[in-house]
Amino acid sequence: MATQDAHLPRQVPIDGYGRWSFHFAGMASEGSILALPSGIHAWAPRVPAEIDAAALAAVFAQARDIDILLIGTGVDPWPIPDALRWRLRDAGISADAMPTRAAASTYNVLLAEGRPVAAALLAVP
Repeated sequence: MATQDAHLPRQVPIDGYGRWSFHFAGMASEGSILALPSGIHAWAPRVPAEIDAAALAAVFAQARDIDILLIGTGVDPWPIPDALRWRLRDAGISADAMPTRAAASTYNVLLAEGRPVAAALLAVP
């Protein structure tokens, strides 16, 4: 489970991304990440087709602390499958999918505003 693979045990802004990695709090992390209320965690998916309820288990586990989930889909847009969107809604989470660049930027703005936000971000080249 992603919550056991914490890179940082607190929620912080994303400082940069690219070359298959993310930068935050003076650290660099290879691969995709989950930015959750519990912190920044490694995340297994590498392409949008791998994003499903199982991949978002840590998000569902922290649903009471999340109002908005931003899904960074890599370089290209990706529509959230209806079944997953409904599952997130049933958990009380509004979700929006967009390229990782936009998702990371939006996450930073919402986090700075103190909003209960989380992000599932696919790494980009």
